[in-house]
Amino acid sequence: MSGMIVAPQPLAVEEGAKVLMTGGNAIDAAVTCAFVQAIVSPQMCGIGGYLILTLHQAENNGDGGAASAVTIDAPALAGSKVTPDMWQDTAISPNPSGWGYFVEGKVNDVGYQSVCVPGTVRGLATMLERWGTISWDEAILPAVRIARDGFTVGGYLAAGWRGRASHPGAASLLDYVAANAEARRIYLHDDGTPYGPGETLRNADYGETLVQLARRGPDDFYTGQLASRMSTDLAANGSFVTERDLIDYKIREPEAVTGTYRGFTVATAPPPHGGPTLIALLNILEGYDLNALGHNSAEYVHLVSMAMKAAFADRNPHLGDPRYVDVPLEWMTSKARAFEWWEQIDTGDPIDISFVAPESPDTTHVSVVDAQGNAVALTHSLGCSSGVVTRGLGFMYNNSMVNFRPWPGHPNSIAPHKSRTTGMTPTIVFKDGKPVLVIGAPGATRIITSVAQVIVNVLDFGMSVSDAVLAPRFDCQGDEIQCQARIPEFVCARVRKQHPIRRLPFSHGGLALVHAIGLDPVTGALSGGADTGSGGMPLEV
Repeated sequence: MSGMIVAPQPLAVEEGAKVLMTGGNAIDAAVTCAFVQAIVSPQMCGIGGYLILTLHQAENNGDGGAASAVTIDAPALAGSKVTPDMWQDTAISPNPSGWGYFVEGKVNDVGYQSVCVPGTVRGLATMLERWGTISWDEAILPAVRIARDGFTVGGYLAAGWRGRASHPGAASLLDYVAANAEARRIYLHDDGTPYGPGETLRNADYGETLVQLARRGPDDFYTGQLASRMSTDLAANGSFVTERDLIDYKIREPEAVTGTYRGFTVATAPPPHGGPTLIALLNILEGYDLNALGHNSAEYVHLVSMAMKAAFADRNPHLGDPRYVDVPLEWMTSKARAFEWWEQIDTGDPIDISFVAPESPDTTHVSVVDAQGNAVALTHSLGCSSGVVTRGLGFMYNNSMVNFRPWPGHPNSIAPHKSRTTGMTPTIVFKDGKPVLVIGAPGATRIITSVAQVIVNVLDFGMSVSDAVLAPRFDCQGDEIQCQARIPEFVCARVRKQHPIRRLPFSHGGLALVHAIGLDPVTGALSGGADTGSGGMPLEV
């Protein structure tokens, strides 16, 4: 077996591949790639963010399989100064386009009050300490070089900075940058315009911060000089995150959520992430002969969309941080619950969904398999970024407060030290104890529906991984089905007789950006697929 890595950023993929080529394992490559992703996708991910990992260790091939899958959850946690009702009088509404909630002044979305305690550094350090073979500073060095020397801004990043907000009351990616003097200095030209395709962007401050992390170790971010600089700035500007919050931060190590689909075993992210909803959706789909319907036929689009609605109808009222709420996980992911949904779908009874706004689509992912058979699915994010950059440190903090429900009394309402719900769904699919598909995506709760469709494309329709990722997709989490423009209007016209459907103005992208690796269970041959909605690639070494 050789090794393979796939992610949305070619430069990060290359650096991860170099690690595999020089004898590093999948964990080494994923951590190295993640640090580079932080530089080249500065509002998608970074050391001010959070992550969720699903890992398979080669020593368990054929022996334990999905049952031995490991998860590391390094969430963004609400600061200790928050209160459940602090925004209930200034809350406006959920964002109609789906990304978070509107609060007066956008304080939950942009700026210091939107920041939660970051977990990425602790998460990456834990991965490397437990399963890596290279040193902490070796993993960081490529990102330092790229931050100092600069990188060529690609079309995907440049388009993000020139894009409009999803709704008149929301913020655009450029709005986050413009709201902070340090962010403007780093990411905008002197005339206030963002960098365009082909221009070189350097961030020496971020490079120096990473150098300090490399020299002093990850604890510096939480208890050392970096922590002191961060907490001083956050306190001076009204953040809910305190010095003690950084000192007390710990990762979580819940068990992976597992389920079965047509004889395969699926290991995925635990609550409050997207894994339970993925398992629930696959359970419902398992009750139907999808091949007989025809891939992306009108009948197929409608049926799968109803299954999506059903899975989210259970998710939205119940999913939350299991340390704060009782998540009915066994019920949500049971075959018995799927049977109840089959009956409702078959009778055509309406499926009511209580609306809960999902999180930002601006996240990233990396899938890696090494020559030994270790498999990593790592999703990490900043949300859309708060825009906040502490003077001299170069990196943006997350804006995860935007995704908490600003009214009390819901499983996803605000509480100190609480993690909000996410759609992040890093997943590994097994057959006879061996991984056959390593998959994940950025894209908020649309991650769940997109990952499910790619799994179905491979397992039900026998597509190659690249074809499965390339195939047109759709999403339904409410009153409307949304589909990529490559699903023909004549198909949509037939679906529309049963359910509202809208074609997005995107042939590629617009939904989650799936990045996957397939493993042949007999030969061990690898195949990869990078979503054409972004600029990434799979690279085999």
